[in-house]
Amino acid sequence: MLKWQELRDWPRMVFKYIDILGESAKGFDDAVQNAVEETAQTVKDIRTAEVTKMNVVVSNDKIVEYQVVMRVAFKVKRK
Repeated sequence: MLKWQELRDWPRMVFKYIDILGESAKGFDDAVQNAVEETAQTVKDIRTAEVTKMNVVVSNDKIVEYQVVMRVAFKVKRK
């Protein structure tokens, strides 16, 4: 998450936050990477991504999917 001390060095910048969900059959690291890569297709200038929740989907006593909920911050561009 962006800290106030970092933001004060960036005058007149505005950041927006969105929550996203990443998924993977391989693991949590892959779920995070998938989420950031997919989000970057439509959201530009991503600055931070904070994992806020981790889940697994279980079927027949085995993990079949890893999920991460993330809060992503990106810079709002002026026109």
